[in-house]
Amino acid sequence: MAEDVVELFRRSLDEFGKRVHAVRPDQWGCPTPCAEWEVRNLVTHLAVELLWVPPLVADGLTVAEVGDRFGGDRLGADPVGVWDAAAAGALAAFAAPGALDRTVHLSYGDRPAAEYAREMVFDLVVHTWDLARAIEADEKIDPELVEAVYARIEPEVDSLAASGMFDPPVPVPPGSDEQTKLIAATGRKP
Repeated sequence: MAEDVVELFRRSLDEFGKRVHAVRPDQWGCPTPCAEWEVRNLVTHLAVELLWVPPLVADGLTVAEVGDRFGGDRLGADPVGVWDAAAAGALAAFAAPGALDRTVHLSYGDRPAAEYAREMVFDLVVHTWDLARAIEADEKIDPELVEAVYARIEPEVDSLAASGMFDPPVPVPPGSDEQTKLIAATGRKP
């Protein structure tokens, strides 16, 4: 099972990374489906999340111990290069022997590292769609990733909006595919 989590994480990095590499220089300021975020903000959000993985998973640090080292504009003049480096570092941290058996000290409490990786897969998959929509790229996400993420969140769809992190679910027509249901469950209009 642990290998499956790492593989899902790797594939979700690949999906988002393909879209990052497709961003044209004139698209970094384009709006995204995420309220108040442009493309650069969205990529920054995920790159910074990935930068947190090695100190939290590999080094066992707490959020307080990491402090503000990942604040500010982390993308600099080479957003794609920063993304690639952050993705490689996070993947190496999760893929290290025994890494998924560790406990990670997050801002909202201690979590198993494997669950932390699954949460990041969810974030990466949904934001892949956001980025694709923003830059008018292919919005079709790896169906196995979509299935894995939707299977985990489908029982909790009503609580997503209650968390304050998502808008209320958007109704979809009967017979909609899983990607459409997933995107709609997070309050986005597919």
